[in-house]
This record gives sequence, C-alpha cells and structure tokens, in this order.
Amino acid sequence: MLAAELKTGTKRSHTAAENTKFVGSFLRGVVSEENYRTLIKDFYFVYSAIEEEMERLEDNEYIAPINFKELKRVEQLKMDVRYYYGPNWRGIIQPSESAIQYVERIHEVAEDNPKLLIGHHYTRYLGDLSGGQILKGIAEKALNLREGEGLKFYEFDIDDKKAYKDTYRSALNTIPLDQGQVDAIIAEANHAFKLNMDLFDELSGDSKDAWYSLLKVFVKSMIGAVTGKKS
Repeated sequence: MLAAELKTGTKRSHTAAENTKFVGSFLRGVVSEENYRTLIKDFYFVYSAIEEEMERLEDNEYIAPINFKELKRVEQLKMDVRYYYGPNWRGIIQPSESAIQYVERIHEVAEDNPKLLIGHHYTRYLGDLSGGQILKGIAEKALNLREGEGLKFYEFDIDDKKAYKDTYRSALNTIPLDQGQVDAIIAEANHAFKLNMDLFDELSGDSKDAWYSLLKVFVKSMIGAVTGKKS
C-alpha cells in the first residue's frame, strides 16, 4: 500500500525537517516577517512548478488519481505574495538558490519519470493539510496578523480535513505500481524533504547542508538498533 509505505519510508526525513533551525524556531513562535515572506515567495515558485506539471500530466495514469483541484495553492500564494510584497510583486520577487534547485528537480522528474512527481505532491500537500494548519495559527500570532491576512496559503475549501486526508491516501493506493516503483517514489519523497530542508536552512542562514540533519537522525537510529536503546 503506497500510502502506508510513504508514511513509514519518510518518517526519518520528516523528523529531520522538523529539527531544522528554521522550523524549530517557527514552532516556538519565533519567526520574523522577513523570513516568513521569503518562505511564501519561494513556495510560490515551488507550487507553481508542481501545479504546472500536475496540469500537464492530468491524464497520466500515475498522476490523475491525486490531481485534486481543491488542493491547489498557487492562487492563494499569489494573494499572500501580493500582501507581503505589494501590487508590483511580479516584478520584485525572485526565487532563492534553494528554490531554484527545488523547481528544477520538479520539472526534471515530471519530464523523465512522471510517477516520481507523486513523492513531491505527497510531501507538500498532505503536510499542508496536517502540520500546516498548526503553522497558520503560530504565524498569525507571531506576526500579529489580522485573521485571514497574509495566510491564504493555509486556507482550504475543505470542511473535514481528516476525512479528506483519508481520501487522498486511498487515492494513492489505487495507483498501479510495482514494488520497485513504490521504492523509487519513496526515495523521491525523501529527496523532496531534503529540498524543503535546503529552503529552511537558507532562510535561517545555516551553512550546513540539509543532509546533516538527516544524518543525525539516521545515526541515532543505527545506534539504537545496535544497543537496543530507543533513539
């Protein structure tokens, strides 16, 4: 079952992403408007790439089952970017170096092996329906925003998000894949986490490669396996 294997196969990467300096600070309510608006700006480029490819591949047998229109984020991100950068935002914003790398990877896999786009879609959109809703409340308080201002990215026209996530997972499980293809998608989802961590590290000015965070998690896990102690 793809959904269950994706969850298990990306668990360590998920933990590593949460342990980045930027996300850790964010979860403690320590986030500046400058950093947040930079994140939203970079997300605009990332989600534009994902949704462009999802639309191009809408009839692809691997992509069609999860191409839910109500998940699309680009129009919401346009409103947020306009809020933070003003009406002339299109002529102002540029993607960061890490965002450029992220966007290039999305287009690369969509062209060469479309099924790997599933890993990117799963990593971002299911996360937005889950932890993203917590981050919305934190950002609203930390940035002293009035309700709804600068936070359109987190707003979904979905009444029951839990039930919707179950629908998404069920759709994943309908995609016709053999085990080798499942493994490749899981590997790409882990790479998507790494690309997100690069975004976060660039925001926080952390010069360490994002793989360092992943390495710490893997080493702890290996030590636990050898000693029998839980990491």
